[in-house]
Amino acid sequence: MFAAENELSLCGLYLAIRSDRPRFRILSMTSPEWTIRGLRTALASGSTTPAALAKLALSHANRNAGRNTYLWRDPDWTTRQAAQTGAIPSGKGGEFDDGRSPLWGLPISLKDCFDLAGAPTSCGVRFYRELHGPASNDSWIAEKLRAQEAIVTGKTHLHPLAYGITGENPEFGDCQQPGNPGLLTGGSSSGAAASVLEGSAVAAIGTDTGGSIRVPAALCGLVGYRASIGRGDWRGAGHLAQSFDTMGWLYRDLEDGLLLAEFFAPDEQPPAPEFKRFASVDESFLHDCDPAIASSLHALAVELETLGLRGTKIKVDWWAESFEIFAPIQAWEAARIHAGHFHHFEAAIRERLEWGARINDAEITTLRERHVAFRARMDGLIAQNEVLILPASPVTSLQTGADHSDTRRRLLRYTAPFSLAGVPVITVPCTSGGMQIAAARESDGSLIALSARLGANRKLTASSQAT
Repeated sequence: MFAAENELSLCGLYLAIRSDRPRFRILSMTSPEWTIRGLRTALASGSTTPAALAKLALSHANRNAGRNTYLWRDPDWTTRQAAQTGAIPSGKGGEFDDGRSPLWGLPISLKDCFDLAGAPTSCGVRFYRELHGPASNDSWIAEKLRAQEAIVTGKTHLHPLAYGITGENPEFGDCQQPGNPGLLTGGSSSGAAASVLEGSAVAAIGTDTGGSIRVPAALCGLVGYRASIGRGDWRGAGHLAQSFDTMGWLYRDLEDGLLLAEFFAPDEQPPAPEFKRFASVDESFLHDCDPAIASSLHALAVELETLGLRGTKIKVDWWAESFEIFAPIQAWEAARIHAGHFHHFEAAIRERLEWGARINDAEITTLRERHVAFRARMDGLIAQNEVLILPASPVTSLQTGADHSDTRRRLLRYTAPFSLAGVPVITVPCTSGGMQIAAARESDGSLIALSARLGANRKLTASSQAT
């Protein structure tokens, strides 16, 4: 991925010495171990430490062309955090039989629209970073990461105000993929995706309003989990549009979702039922989709059928109105959050905010009525089919410096229907692009379990083919 002379440092050869005997472990961000379960297992066995993982992660930070995966990081702070976490004695019980949380000692990045005590929060613009200065308190999400003893590696790049889907940012530089200069990560959770790609984090916290987790995951070959709307707490976080804002994760391994599912889940959860049916959008919806991505959608349908689900095709011509409903409500809500500050933002975003401010009460009332009707119709469609699948992006890549004036509308055609529905979505990496699998609100556990089954089946297939 990077220059050959950096191979040794990026592979990260570390000696972890236990009290009983020394053990050697080579940890590589491209190895099977560089997953949440792999690293957490190594931590539980004592063959590595939070401090060693933090050192390795920090050595990978800002490896993209713009050196801007992170908008704020403090290696000394992260190192101290890791040392303190490593000093916590182990116990018994839990997933790894050491009495610790699934995230204990793992390097995790945080999108820079969440407060972290002592660090500024930019929301992707210098204006807010300078206006508010260092945060006095942790956001809910940072507080929970600390409570679960994860190691925060820094605060990641985002599209300004999280109001865009490409990862372009005129103030902090466009976020390009580590190892693929010239290709944008997608946004708005741009640095979140870059941090996982470069190995400075094994998982990343992101947000998704209109596709801000799903699109970067699809463009970067990662897994993206967008939680049901209403999960998590937005205390200490920067909203874009409250009607659609959700939280979630980006990570590498589909099976790792099982270790992340409870983070945003309610305390009391019923058992997750297993899905039996799914529906794929009809080919007519894919008219502007790259042929390779359409092929990946078909391949995913075959995978689901192999797992025992019954598939069907659905026509969704009525989804054409999703952008017409989503975009003005988003603009109206964003305009009220950022009122009085429009002139501080780039032209494209300023124009959207000014448009939102001009939407009158009668117009927004009509739009909200259309949203309720669309959501009800989506609920019925999902109830009939249990799981819906379609591409997360109609393209496999976004070129840096290209004209992306029409990109947002083109991509939102694929993501806005699920944003309006407020449903959980997993972006599944495929041979070309990434596919969305979506289910009813609050069925996050079942959806993550299905994605984990996909991951396990893929590994089994790859293993059998190798032998």
